[in-house]
Amino acid sequence: MSIADRIARLDPRQQRVLNGALFALGVILVLLLPVSLTAVAHGKRADNQALRDASDNIADHLDSIQRAQLDKAATLERYARPAPPLAPFLAGLATETGVEIPESQDRQGIPHGKRYTERTTKFSLHKVGMLKLSKFMERIEQSGNPITISSLNIRKRADPPDQYDVEMVVSAFERSSAPDKSKKADAAPGTDEAKP
Repeated sequence: MSIADRIARLDPRQQRVLNGALFALGVILVLLLPVSLTAVAHGKRADNQALRDASDNIADHLDSIQRAQLDKAATLERYARPAPPLAPFLAGLATETGVEIPESQDRQGIPHGKRYTERTTKFSLHKVGMLKLSKFMERIEQSGNPITISSLNIRKRADPPDQYDVEMVVSAFERSSAPDKSKKADAAPGTDEAKP
């Protein structure tokens, strides 16, 4: 017996219920299929737009990203070699510029984070002219080392017109050469690569 024969044997009330159920199923399929496909397409479109926006954002900021990478490389290059001992280094610069350092005092290093240390030297200059002082400070700043003048106190002397007493603190920064954690994690324990 086929399905058509079974439907023909149903009484009129059962045929109406069956027709109503088939109609409802057809309406659900006709409406649900396009709605679900539209929702999937809208979700994919939103994902694609988010990827497009991220790509445009990266492209727009590529110059600043490259500038930041260059700045980081320049900083690492500046700290690649350790700063020289400050007292003899400053004495050499002072001699080149015609300034005399009668007294200097090294201070203990101060840690800055996990990787950097600041060493400072405090010294005094007596009866120095402004031109020599400015050339001396310029030589400190342009030495190419991670050295900076962190404190400066200039007092005018009463006697000659261009004579000053100066107290200065010069700081040198050093970067520790501790290996990166990622390199330690990559090396297998117990191998020669894991040893420092």
